[in-house]
Amino acid sequence: MRLDAIRPLYEQGEGPFASVYLDTSRADESGAAEVELRWRRLREQLLDAGADAETLDAIGRLVTSPAEAAPGRAVFATGGRVVYDEPLPHPPRREIARWSPLPHVMPLLAQRGESVPHLRVLADHTGAEVVVVGAGAPRRTAVGSEDWPMQKTGQGGWSQKRYERGVEETWERNAIAVAETVDKEARRVGAELVVVAGEPASRALVCEHLDAYSADRVVMAEHGKRAQGAAREPFERDAEEAVDDWVAHRREELIEHYGEGPSATGLQETVRALRNGQVDTLLLADDPHADGVMWIGPEGGQLAVDRAELVEWGVPEPRRERADAALARAVATTDAELWFVARESLGTDVAALLRY
Repeated sequence: MRLDAIRPLYEQGEGPFASVYLDTSRADESGAAEVELRWRRLREQLLDAGADAETLDAIGRLVTSPAEAAPGRAVFATGGRVVYDEPLPHPPRREIARWSPLPHVMPLLAQRGESVPHLRVLADHTGAEVVVVGAGAPRRTAVGSEDWPMQKTGQGGWSQKRYERGVEETWERNAIAVAETVDKEARRVGAELVVVAGEPASRALVCEHLDAYSADRVVMAEHGKRAQGAAREPFERDAEEAVDDWVAHRREELIEHYGEGPSATGLQETVRALRNGQVDTLLLADDPHADGVMWIGPEGGQLAVDRAELVEWGVPEPRRERADAALARAVATTDAELWFVARESLGTDVAALLRY
């Protein structure tokens, strides 16, 4: 996964940061009081760790607000304000309150899983519904240029061929409009997949007019109709399966490529490669509880297992930090990717595919 969404976190100065993972589910009317009790317990932990009241008040206003209700929440704050928060579809694996030099983002990344930017296209002769899934909430757009003439009547008569030709031209103009939207959005979000469903003739017309970038990423879904009142669940299931298949295939590719080309194995080698800006993809064993320690400087690529090594690199006062927090910052700020893989398939806790 790319970490573009959390990169602004590392543009907030040197911290320290309050990182909070809170169960904000509200089962009934008393749920709000339960959330406040949970937050109060975490707030006390943060105060004991040295957090300032202003920063904690900003978090408290967010997590206890009924308007922000969600099963769980990950919140990061510094300097008296919340700088990033994300609702969780499920309560966090464990509640966490941490006051530290860097935001503690790895539990969020591990729970979120691989985020695959993609498009979901549900087409018919009037156009299509295009859903863009990338950073942030999915965005839906209805696309269609013309709605007449739309239906072939088959009634015959001297004007039948001309009328039917007009219908086909309308279908094609709508398909072209859909394809143009798909092409633009696919490039904007760096889509890995374009999942297309709907009327067979309509989706075929749309695919005929896609540019090479989008066409190479098309996956056809068997289920899904755009008609009003039609159930969307079958199409959504097909789309989720397509994304899951892509993730599984991509993970297998990364494991296969690891060791074949330029690679780093183990924490020491990987950290040096990150510091040199060589890492294309960081491979991390799926263990959100990993809490080794390393040394960091103020910049994203300044990290080392050995304090003296970082001093040699010109960081006069390195700070101790969790290894996973330092790795996440380095990945986000060096435009690398992060993938969680099974430890047994990797053979180590940390490794990397290198750019050179």
